[in-house]
Amino acid sequence: MFSERKKIILVDDTPIVLKLARNTLMGRYDVFTMPSGKKLFGLLEEITPDLILLDVMMPEINGYEVIRRLKSSPDTARIPVIFLTSKSDADSEIEGLSLGAVDYIVKPFSPQLLLKRVDLQIQLEEQKRHLKKLNNNLQQMVDEKTESVLELQNALLKTIGNLVEFRDDVTGSHVERTGRLLAILLDEMTRCCVYSDITQAWDKPLFLQSAQLHDVGKIAIRDCILQKPGKLTPEEFDEMKMHTTFGEKIILKIQHDSRESAFLTHAGIMAGTHHEKWNGMGYPRGLSEDDIPLEGRMMAIVDVYDALVSERPYKKAFSHEDALEIIAEESGRQFDPLLAGVFLGASDKIAPNCHPIFETAF
Repeated sequence: MFSERKKIILVDDTPIVLKLARNTLMGRYDVFTMPSGKKLFGLLEEITPDLILLDVMMPEINGYEVIRRLKSSPDTARIPVIFLTSKSDADSEIEGLSLGAVDYIVKPFSPQLLLKRVDLQIQLEEQKRHLKKLNNNLQQMVDEKTESVLELQNALLKTIGNLVEFRDDVTGSHVERTGRLLAILLDEMTRCCVYSDITQAWDKPLFLQSAQLHDVGKIAIRDCILQKPGKLTPEEFDEMKMHTTFGEKIILKIQHDSRESAFLTHAGIMAGTHHEKWNGMGYPRGLSEDDIPLEGRMMAIVDVYDALVSERPYKKAFSHEDALEIIAEESGRQFDPLLAGVFLGASDKIAPNCHPIFETAF
C-alpha cells in the first residue's frame, strides 16, 4: 500500500489492549508499544512515528495531557493522534477531538475497524504530504517563471535606456548611475523613516526598475538639440523640456497595452515630474511641494547630482563635495528639503568612488 512501512506507537497501560492492537496492525505497520505517556516521550526522542494510538485514562500523565504536550512542540505537533479509549460519552470524544486528535475509537474495539481507521488516517497523511510536495514544486515553478519574466523585463528596460543614451551620448551611463543613487536614497529614507507611509507600499525592485525609463522621452527629441555640444538657446531648451511630456505619453501608450500598471505608473510619474521644482519653478507643469509626486521629487535630486558630477561638452564635472553643496543650497527651493537632508546624510555612500560605474552593453 505504501512505499515503506509506516511506524505506529501504541500507548496504553493495559497489556491485553496493547497485545490485541499490536497483533492487528503489525502485518502492515512497524508497531511500538508503550505502557505510559512518560515512556512515550522517551521513545519520541529516538523515532518519529507516522501515527500515535493513545489511551485517555492512564496513570501519571493522562491522554489529554499527552496530546497537549505533543501539539505544543514543533517536533511532534504534526503527528496524527487517534484516541483509543473506554470513555465513550460524547463530551469525552468532543474534548479529545478539540485537543487535536484526528479520530476517537472506543474500547473494546473491532480489530478490523481499528485497522480500517488507521489505514484511513495513514492514507490521509500520505495525501497531505503529496499535495504539499506538489504545491512546493508548483510554487518553485511560479517563482522561477516570475524571475525569468522580471529578468527579461529588466533587460528590455536597460536596452531602451541605452538606446536613449546612444542618441544622447554626452550622458553615457546616466540611467545606470541614477538608478544606483536612487537605490541609496530609498534605503536611507527607509532607515530614517522619511515618507515611509508612502514607500512601504512600494515594490522596491519594481520601483527601481521603473526609474530606467525616466528619460525615455528623449527618443522624441531632435538629434541637433539632443547632441548639441554647446548651451541650448531658449527655443531649443523649450523643445528639450518636452522630453518629460513625451516620456509620459510613451509610457501611457505602453501602459494602455499592458497589465503591469504599478511598474508603469512609477515610470510615468518619474518621466513626467523629475524636472519639477519644490518652489514651483520647474517644468512641465510648474508643480510645487507635495503636489509633486514623491517619485519625481526623489528622481529630481539624483538626476541633478549626477548631472553635476558628470562632464559635459559645455562644462567640467563638479567635485562630489561641490555637488553636495549645491544640493544643500537648493534644498527648499529646487528640492524637497526632507529628501535633500536624507541625500546629504548619505554622502559617504553616494560618493562616485564608492560605486564604480560599469558600462551597460546592449
